[in-house]
Amino acid sequence: MDSVSSASMISANLSTVLELNDSNFKDWKETVMIVLGCMDIDLAFRESCPPHPTDQSSHEDKRYFELWERSNRMCLMIMKRSIPENFKGSITEKASAKAFLEEIEKRFAKNEKAETSTLLSKLVTLKYKNKGNIREHIMEMSHLASKLQALDLRLPEDFIVHMVLLSLPP
Repeated sequence: MDSVSSASMISANLSTVLELNDSNFKDWKETVMIVLGCMDIDLAFRESCPPHPTDQSSHEDKRYFELWERSNRMCLMIMKRSIPENFKGSITEKASAKAFLEEIEKRFAKNEKAETSTLLSKLVTLKYKNKGNIREHIMEMSHLASKLQALDLRLPEDFIVHMVLLSLPP
């Protein structure tokens, strides 16, 4: 493969990586991992950091360390490229791409808990205000339930039906 087509392939892969925001961490992570795998630079995620080579290290060990180090560096660059500046300041700098991703994951795990709490509270307290279509009100409640499901809080369908009935006027 020549360098022009290689560069265009890299650019095409990078353009598929979403910019990370408060609501798309799972999709962002999945896309980043797919792109890194397709570009065959995900070694830093698949393997632990090998020991630094010494004068006594074999040529293969030195080469493997160089491959791992390049993979780690490229993974970090790609992840940092897709993170907005306001997030970068809140994430401590890590030497390995795997540790960097874990740090981001911790930050978003807290956000998901807060978002789950907010959505659940809204679902429980939402009332039909005799404005607009009842169908739209029911669809809004269903949408809240699907957002909760995306955050790994699965509510039984019977519960959602009861919540909808309780939200309607007598």
